[in-house]
Amino acid sequence: MAITHPKFRAAAIQAAPVFLDLDASVDKAIGLIAEAARNGAQLVAFPETWLPGYPWFIWLDSPAWGMQFIQRYHDNALVYGSPQAERIAAAAKQYSIMVVMGHAEKSGGSLYMGQWIIGADGETIAQRRKLKPTHVERTVFGEGDGSDLAVWETPLGRVGALCCWEHLQPLSKYAMYAQNEQVHVAAWPSFSLYRGGAYALGPEVNNAASRIYAVEGQCFVLAPCATVSPEMIDLLCGTDATKRQLLLAGGGFTCIYAPDGQLMHEPLPEGTQGIVYADLDLGMISLAKAAADPAGHYARPDVTRLLLDRTPGDRVVLRQRQAAEVTRGHDEEPAAPHADAVAETTPVRRVA
Repeated sequence: MAITHPKFRAAAIQAAPVFLDLDASVDKAIGLIAEAARNGAQLVAFPETWLPGYPWFIWLDSPAWGMQFIQRYHDNALVYGSPQAERIAAAAKQYSIMVVMGHAEKSGGSLYMGQWIIGADGETIAQRRKLKPTHVERTVFGEGDGSDLAVWETPLGRVGALCCWEHLQPLSKYAMYAQNEQVHVAAWPSFSLYRGGAYALGPEVNNAASRIYAVEGQCFVLAPCATVSPEMIDLLCGTDATKRQLLLAGGGFTCIYAPDGQLMHEPLPEGTQGIVYADLDLGMISLAKAAADPAGHYARPDVTRLLLDRTPGDRVVLRQRQAAEVTRGHDEEPAAPHADAVAETTPVRRVA
């Protein structure tokens, strides 16, 4: 009997959110989800921290100056289980499409750089966090843990996700490759920061990181990349000429790459908001793996190996002590002294 491999259309978003407005951004996200589904997509991927937008203010001035945006950023970050989150899950179900949402995750008093994978039935497949926020991102966001380096079995294949410069972490990438990842979402914010002054932040380097991920991992890579809107420039930069030079409008370079590294679509201009599509055939992966599989036949485990600790990094572990009940008959000897039974539970904060 012939083996059939999943074939489906995938979509990657290139758009700006309604910056620092969660409800309006959710409205826009649902519109984009619906549009992708109408065009035949079974998977749609959003950029890094698309809800409620990437915190560009941390790159434009001192931390003291940026504090004017912090409360609003917290108030508009996504909380799992909130009405806004339920609307996104309901849209995935309504349009029968898998959604990979990039967002600022609010948990307690802290923020994390989250990616939420929602199945076409509206149920959560995974909720992951960026392991290490990059540079000044650490003034806003907390860290993920080893459980965030995971690949999940879905009807569309084995799906995984990373954020931005996690794609410059060789060990993290290898951990994903070794789990036989087939479809990868590489979420990026925008490549419009420090244009001409920091080459490593630009589209050439970061699109190359997404392309190399596809070639190294022999997987399809969806690399959604947000745009910076003129309204965001006005809010963040005002009339300050220096800030307007540091952050430019546009910066969208969304791409979808095949396992051999080829670009699978015509690119959108960097200032254009829209969706790019590609038709994925997971049968292509075996052709790429035949040439080089760095986590398989092309590896040298006798020389180099990776140690991956996927223990969740929960800050609080709840412990509950209960006295063990001893039942005995009238003619039995008294029970020997015993220690209290200890029940220890670790709360699951995310789906792994």
